[in-house]
Amino acid sequence: MTADEFRQLALSLPETAESTHMNHPDFRVKGKIFATLGPAGTDWGMVKLTPQQQTRWVALEPDVFASVKGGWGRRGATNVHLAAATEDVVRPAMIDAWRNVAPKRLVAEHDLGTDEC
Repeated sequence: MTADEFRQLALSLPETAESTHMNHPDFRVKGKIFATLGPAGTDWGMVKLTPQQQTRWVALEPDVFASVKGGWGRRGATNVHLAAATEDVVRPAMIDAWRNVAPKRLVAEHDLGTDEC
């Protein structure tokens, strides 16, 4: 997966907008970040999962997902190694991240598939 493919995947989710945070792209729904891309020239993205979701995704796809170091990682921030990633693997994790921050009303309005992997 390329950075552009990660971007397109994030922007395909309802009411998502691209912004910047700490000099790299982020993706927000209703102003709340659910995913980011690393700075230009890096090979990673991040999805904002719950700790339980993170545990599940890292166990299922350890070449793709890894906990962010430190406190953010303990709260569920999860790196996505783009070179090892595919849309089929990242899409459901990104949907989990989107659902985690989107207003409940918005989540209820959009059937994005199962939140189980």
